[in-house]
Order: sequence, then C-alpha cells, then structure tokens
Amino acid sequence: MKKKGNFRLKSKHLILLMTIVCVSMVTAAFSTGITGDSARETAGYIIIPFEKGINKIGNWLLSIQDNFQSVKKLARENKKLKAQIDELTLQNNELVQNQTDFTHLRELYDLDQEYAQYNKILAEVIAKEPGNWYHSFTINKGTNDGISVDSNVLAGAGLVGIVTEAGPDWAAVRSIVDDDSNVSAQVSETEDTCMVTGDLELIDSGKIEFSQLQSPEGKVSIGDRVVTSHISDKYVKGLLIGYISEISQDSNNLTYGGYLLPAADFRHLQKVLVITDLKEKAEKEKKNAQ
Repeated sequence: MKKKGNFRLKSKHLILLMTIVCVSMVTAAFSTGITGDSARETAGYIIIPFEKGINKIGNWLLSIQDNFQSVKKLARENKKLKAQIDELTLQNNELVQNQTDFTHLRELYDLDQEYAQYNKILAEVIAKEPGNWYHSFTINKGTNDGISVDSNVLAGAGLVGIVTEAGPDWAAVRSIVDDDSNVSAQVSETEDTCMVTGDLELIDSGKIEFSQLQSPEGKVSIGDRVVTSHISDKYVKGLLIGYISEISQDSNNLTYGGYLLPAADFRHLQKVLVITDLKEKAEKEKKNAQ
C-alpha cells in the first residue's frame, strides 16, 4: 500500500497559478461585458488580495534570502573570532609559562645570593620516579659539570636533597621527603639539634617530621627555622629545611618531636641549584680561609 505523499506547492508555481487566475478573470470580464465599475469592484474583492498575497510572498522570500546571507556572514565572523580566541589563548598560555619560569628563576637567584659562599650550578629535572612527589629524580648535569655523589641540591627556598649517583651528564637525586632520607638538622634560633626524616605518606599533608630534639621546654617555638646542622656528615651547614609547625614532647619526656613546613615545593620541581662543594671540601676551605 503506497503512502500518501505530502503535497507542497512551490512559490513559483503559486505565483504562476495566481497570474493565470487574474488573466482569466480579466478575460472573463471583457467577454461578459462587465462594466468598468463592476470590474474595478471585482478587482477590489479578488485581484487586489491576490496582489497583496504575491507581495507578501515576495517579501517573505527576500527576508529568507537576507536571513541566509546574515547567517553566512555570522558564520564567517564566528570563524574569524574563534581563530582570534585560539591565538589569544596560546599567547596567554605562553605568558603564564613565562611567568612561572621567571618565578622559578627568581627563587633560584635568591638562593644563589643567600648561599653565596658555596659554588653552585643550575640544572633541570629531566625524569622522576612515579608518584605525585619528586622524592627521587634525575637532572641533566653530572660529573663533567663538577657534580658528584653527596652534592647538595637546592630549590624553592632551601634544601631539596642530595645526589646519590652521578654520570658525565646526569645525576640522580634523593629528596629529603623520600622514605630513605635522614638529615641531621638544628633549630637556627637555638642551635639545638634534631633529626629530619622523610615520609612519603606524611608529605601528602604537606609536612616533614622531625624528632630527637633536645631543648629546654619553651625554648623552641612554632615558626622557628630548621636548617642543616654543623654535625651532618654530608650536608653543608645552614641550608634551610623548613619551619616548625607543630611540636610536642616525646613519650620519654626527654626529647621533642613534631612537624615542619618544607622550604621547597616537592610537587613541582623543574630547575634546581646543585652545590658542587662537598661537605668535607667546604669545611677545609673554610678552615684555610680562617
């Protein structure tokens, strides 16, 4: 059984049909002897409405054409605006990246000035162990640049870690938040010694643990600076590790422990400063200078 098709009368066919009707009516008027007044009256009722209809259809078609041209124009403008937005987005991303690079370089410059007594070299992080934190990573400088095992590494506002392996043009670094890290430290304000221990679970909360602090009660305060100690066998003296955020007495009632806010950002490391002076060499040079 055939489906009924939808009948659609095209505009050009409608105009042709109306024209035929008008011509037919005029012809009929002449052939039947209709007077001029009657013809005008007939035109007023029949032909003029058709004329108005034709005008409306014409205006409608012109409106559709104008709208179509407007849509095409808007599409072209939209495409042009999209290209401009893409270009501006790219430029903005470059500016943000440049600002980030500038901030990192500024931090490293400040570190270089703060520890001007040590020889240092700038290096970039080129690889890291899996995980959110830079607890173990590789840099693009090595023995050819004066770096060796036990070279201290800085970033942010202080100590990041220590070199554990070194090749001609690369070096592996273990950061102080790594589970295997232990740093002999001291409170800068009081020179009381303690031990700073790495803990990857603890760093998730933004903290580093310290323990074995021997200090009279009330002498050490929240906000005090903790730095590498003079008795450390691998770390040069005075490198900032972090600031005391919590402190409490140990169960033995003899020592204190707590947490530090680290001086470096161990989630975002890109560039670092490597101190090429080893602890022993630095101490010898200091004695010779005296």
